[in-house]
Amino acid sequence: MAPVELVDDGSGGTVVMMDGHPQSHVQLDDPRLLVFEYVQFLAALVDALPQGPLVVTHVGGAGLTLPRYVAHTRPGSPQVVLEPDVELTQAVRDHLPLPRGHRIRVRPVDGRAGLPALADASADLVVVDAYADGRVPAELVSTQWFTDVRRVLRPGGLLLMNTADEPNRRHLARLHASVAQVLPHTAAVATSEVRKGRRFGNTVLAASAVPLPLEAMTRRVAMTAFSATLLHGEQLARALGSARPFGDEDAQASPQPPAVDRWRVR
Repeated sequence: MAPVELVDDGSGGTVVMMDGHPQSHVQLDDPRLLVFEYVQFLAALVDALPQGPLVVTHVGGAGLTLPRYVAHTRPGSPQVVLEPDVELTQAVRDHLPLPRGHRIRVRPVDGRAGLPALADASADLVVVDAYADGRVPAELVSTQWFTDVRRVLRPGGLLLMNTADEPNRRHLARLHASVAQVLPHTAAVATSEVRKGRRFGNTVLAASAVPLPLEAMTRRVAMTAFSATLLHGEQLARALGSARPFGDEDAQASPQPPAVDRWRVR
């Protein structure tokens, strides 16, 4: 595994660096303070769900930012985190300790190996936010993978997935097709610049076997600090165009991110 670097942000927070890329930002004194745009989008979509504890499976852990947020905003939520990098998890536990009374369990296994060990219909929410070398691994984009995600979700459960793509969004289109083949009710959130194809960047996908709480999701996304839009239905279909789903046999990792100062294309 790559070396872990914990960087003080100068404002009481810590950035967890992996593979030369910022993976997480953690604010120990206020887990509700979320700096990265895509983490705000993930949290907004979680907040759109009915109040109360949630049973959550996280694929990818890094600084455990979202698990900390869920533990704070929905006390008593049992959470399982599948994170294969034992060195990373230990560094986070040592320097960024989890809060008292948390119900977060980290298992030292990757998503594709760890998910089959989870029981059917055992999670209200599955969050996929896993990167290796700055890319979403190919094994986490296929219809076979999402079929197992659906198995783990309870009836009406929600999948949230963070991904990143180039301005042409071709990888995102195929990833969305893979998700929609299994969980047909989908939506996507990105900043205006990313949605309009002006730069490389993150998109958060939401998907379920049942209709999404779109009004609540739209309202929550509008409350974030970023100019962002929730696309769904025909609007999302037009934005991404037609695409062939990924299968295990042809799955591809998300594109390599460019140098930070070259993320804008126009």
